[in-house]
Amino acid sequence: MSHLHISSHPLIAHKLTHLRQKDTPPKRFRELVREISMLLAYEATLDLNLRPRDIETPLATARGYELTDRVGLVPILRAGLGMVDGILQLLPEAEVWHIGLYRDEETLKPVEYYNRLSPPPRVSVCLILDPMLATGGSAVVTAEMLKRWGVARIKFVGLIGAPEGIQLMQTQHPDVPIYLAAVDEHLNARGYIVPGLGDAGDRQFGTG
Repeated sequence: MSHLHISSHPLIAHKLTHLRQKDTPPKRFRELVREISMLLAYEATLDLNLRPRDIETPLATARGYELTDRVGLVPILRAGLGMVDGILQLLPEAEVWHIGLYRDEETLKPVEYYNRLSPPPRVSVCLILDPMLATGGSAVVTAEMLKRWGVARIKFVGLIGAPEGIQLMQTQHPDVPIYLAAVDEHLNARGYIVPGLGDAGDRQFGTG
């Protein structure tokens, strides 16, 4: 089964509370998404590979380290876009690849409309970015795309998950770790996470 990591960081809990509030304006909502994403990315990258490197300080030679993994960020459009900037502050050399999926409101199944993955991949680790792991359909399809593309290691990073989406992801991709700020109660009939925070895309971009 996929390893499920639910953050216990006090800053994430604090910021997520403000993110959920229905009267949080879009500007502040975007800021909170960016900040929480950065904190979650810190936890999701704890196992990146390093190689030793000797450097010169003003006083002497010191042993240092540098990353050997090349990281790709894969935001699922459009809500995943808000997670990119915060993570790029931690990983400014990461590549960003976009996947466009929307959910059919009748079937609740993902429909692909944009894919710019260009073979072969130059990255060794990909982080799928989507604020809400709801039905899990978009995450599952994106992981399938990345595996076909040839990425060796894939992780999912989101803000809130529902048990239904987590279970589907763990069943379909047991090798993909899941990093979340919280797991909520259930999905409603429209496929929204309850209590959740509403539509993450609409709230980020003021289109709700």
